[in-house]
Amino acid sequence: MSKILVTGASGQLGSELRVLSKGSVDTFLFTDRDELDITDREAIDAFFEQNTLDVLINCAAYTAVDKAESEKDLSDLINHTAVGYLAEACKVHGVKMIHISTDYVFNGKHYKPYKPDHPVDPVNVYGKTKLAGEQVMKQINPSDSIIIRTSWVYSSYGNNFVKTMLRLGKERDVLKVIVDQVGTPTYARNLAEAILQIIPQLNNNTIKTYHYSNEGVCSWYDFAKEIMIIKGLDCVVDPIPTEQFPTPAPRPYYSVLDKESIKKDFKLMIPNWKDALKNYL
Repeated sequence: MSKILVTGASGQLGSELRVLSKGSVDTFLFTDRDELDITDREAIDAFFEQNTLDVLINCAAYTAVDKAESEKDLSDLINHTAVGYLAEACKVHGVKMIHISTDYVFNGKHYKPYKPDHPVDPVNVYGKTKLAGEQVMKQINPSDSIIIRTSWVYSSYGNNFVKTMLRLGKERDVLKVIVDQVGTPTYARNLAEAILQIIPQLNNNTIKTYHYSNEGVCSWYDFAKEIMIIKGLDCVVDPIPTEQFPTPAPRPYYSVLDKESIKKDFKLMIPNWKDALKNYL
């Protein structure tokens, strides 16, 4: 039985872990900024001194991709500096660390699913700060610890693409959705289930990086169309190119993740994105 700390507990993944924890034999501590400010090194040290922990799942992140372009310092503090503080505490106290990162560490110019060791080249501030967090964790190297990159996350909690499409699909007759950005949605419940399956199997001397999303490939347009079909909404979804929907932060055009290593190393079965979406809806 493990004692597991989950940071960023009110986010999509943290909330799904909280639901799953109710049927677990493990003991969980769920924290957000009010309970543990991960940007405060002394607060982290005190928390680790006061609590005997076996595993940290770091779900905390600055995820406002467009806002990060104008809040670089805050994004870097949460996505980079704080990760270093947590990794140091894990190393000192012998705590295993699972850190959640993003497909946005890649530039989107590849044409095959990205393997974990593919060269990184983020195109926006969010991606750059998340990459810096990965790098500092690797430098500190807490034992039996891993990084999991994921993409296009949605759940019953927080704000996400699926909820936005459902709302707009009921309010409008026509929606224009980007067709030339391709990746894979991730149902946070599936990722949370995978993490809980991975924890008892962690056994590595140096940090390993893995990828997790649901199986399959789609564009945001395909994703939106499937949402309307499953929910029986009459809203027409029209495809548009990225240049017709400019945003402060550029996005990678292609961010499909190769999941072979995580499936092999931890014996995971990963649902297809359409099946996961149907289960969610």
